[in-house]
Amino acid sequence: MKNLLILTIVLLLCFSCKPPEARLPESVQSGSFLKASAERNKKLNELEQQQIEDIIKSNPDKDYIASESGFWYYYQTKIESDTIQPQFGDVVHFTFDVSNIEGNEIYANTDKTYIMDKEELFTGLREGLKLLKPTETATFIFPSQKAFGYYGDEGKIGTNVPLICEVTLNTITQKND
Repeated sequence: MKNLLILTIVLLLCFSCKPPEARLPESVQSGSFLKASAERNKKLNELEQQQIEDIIKSNPDKDYIASESGFWYYYQTKIESDTIQPQFGDVVHFTFDVSNIEGNEIYANTDKTYIMDKEELFTGLREGLKLLKPTETATFIFPSQKAFGYYGDEGKIGTNVPLICEVTLNTITQKND
């Protein structure tokens, strides 16, 4: 009887233990938020592209240039002879006007001094300044992702607003190496 009791206990110990099983997570992320966000951004981009194309078509007398960075521009004043353009660290003084895509003025005749790529400036304008020479004036059309994007400027420019900027590069002071 004693042997039978020991045998039963040993068998219970052997067969009652099983290896640990991995638990499934309580919530499974399907990525639906990211997919919905991507779809929203695609639709927003298509709408902005259509608005920009409409502006370009409505101004056939302007010679619009598509930049490699994803915005459009044309020169109002172009200087052919001067070859100096802003480089990293150069100090530039420029004047600009900002309006929304419908042409409503947001900022007018704003003077700014900026150290190239060392201070904060929205992406499109920073890239646009690199295309200009002293005393040149250009009008840029920036899609919202090249302007202030989702956050706006926390002032007069709201969320996802494409911008039209008229910029005059007044002077360039080259950095001293």
